[in-house]
Amino acid sequence: MGTLKNDRFLRALLRQPVDVTPVWMMRQAGRYLPEYRATRERAGDFMTLCRTPELACEVTLQPLERYPLDAAILFSDILTVPDAMGLGLYFGQGEGPRFERPVRSAADIDALPVPDPEDELRYVMDAVRLIRRELGGRVPLIGFSGSPWTLATYMVEGGSSKEFSRVKGMMYAQPALMHRLLGTLADAVTAYLDAQIRAGAQAVMLFDTWGGALTTRDYLEFSLAYMTRIVAGLTREHEGRRVPVVLFTKGGAQWLEAMAGSGADALGVDWTLDIGEARRRVGARVALQGNMDPCALYAPPDRIRAEVEAVLASYGAGAGHVFNLGHGIHPHVDPASVRVFIEAVHELSARFHP
Repeated sequence: MGTLKNDRFLRALLRQPVDVTPVWMMRQAGRYLPEYRATRERAGDFMTLCRTPELACEVTLQPLERYPLDAAILFSDILTVPDAMGLGLYFGQGEGPRFERPVRSAADIDALPVPDPEDELRYVMDAVRLIRRELGGRVPLIGFSGSPWTLATYMVEGGSSKEFSRVKGMMYAQPALMHRLLGTLADAVTAYLDAQIRAGAQAVMLFDTWGGALTTRDYLEFSLAYMTRIVAGLTREHEGRRVPVVLFTKGGAQWLEAMAGSGADALGVDWTLDIGEARRRVGARVALQGNMDPCALYAPPDRIRAEVEAVLASYGAGAGHVFNLGHGIHPHVDPASVRVFIEAVHELSARFHP
């Protein structure tokens, strides 16, 4: 596959020295870019964009043509796995993802297959292979999946939710059933991420978007335990390099120490926790990724630079920091502000890497 011209992202995840702090953004291939909107228009709908490797590759590379980012992230959706389990994913007008056949009973759960990543999810693997080829070693490629708990919330609720009453209802009323669902999902996600690694992903990330909706006891039992199981099941060496794993629980700052024991190489941190405090709490156990508030990108350039400086200063000198937003970039951010942000990270971080 050739050598990597820029590997500072992978080095930072493994807490190795870098020249400047690497930076990428969650949802960096997204609606804030006019070129993304044009490709999405051409695709006709969101899932066609995901399921067409050439188009997924095109939008993955678009932000890298504009900005000096240190990583590419596969363009896909966290709901590809439940979709491949036959739940009938569709996107309602203005209401986000929905499933035609939500999972509500023991029979529903027992009927769930573990999809073959090179069969039902081959379009994702073909996209990974194509993106790796097109990247030509410029920067590493990140693969990803939703966490079992997060996928379960959509599958049981039948779509997005604010209260999580159905999925938590199942968790409290039928914990054994919920564990069966999460076990199947953990197997499916392990196979899915492993296939991404074999296809060429050089780091992988678990997005636990809804772990923060749980109590501490339930988070440890129903979310973190399954992510830990996935991390233990993954191929960690490929193409002669370690494949770092990043764990991100939105709203999970209170569980950082527990997450640091998961076996992951790095933890994503949302903007609600000071990253310097996060570093003090986990020490040298894991690298940290984050964590500027995405809304800071609505500010004028000097304020964006000041926010970048504040996050860098909070983390302090030395390795183990990947700069990112605390969650995905918003669709209405000006692309010019993103350039200010990316360039500020590289320029202002050099003094923290003597």
